[in-house]
Amino acid sequence: MDDAFPIRDYDHLALGDLRHRIRSLTAEDLRVVLEHERAHAHRTAVVEALTARLSEVEGGAEPAGGDQRATPPADSARRTPEVSPAHSPDPNTPLRHGVAGQTPARGR
Repeated sequence: MDDAFPIRDYDHLALGDLRHRIRSLTAEDLRVVLEHERAHAHRTAVVEALTARLSEVEGGAEPAGGDQRATPPADSARRTPEVSPAHSPDPNTPLRHGVAGQTPARGR
């Protein structure tokens, strides 16, 4: 997708993220996104969200501030953090009902 498309990383966004991002689009930008969606994935829920927002904007609703082309990439928030044994908890078993003799291998 090129840099002129109204929403950065559009094809990687979940519906919830998309609903948030379309709030700042103009009617013209919404039409571009709607045309792209219909030509490619044609997800019913996405088409409905875009159509509803387009109706709101055409009815006089003002787009929210911001430029969706300047947002961080969609995958940057979903990166898997590094995991190491240093971040693991101590290997102990909690006491069963507070009775030390019933917990096998505790402290051994």
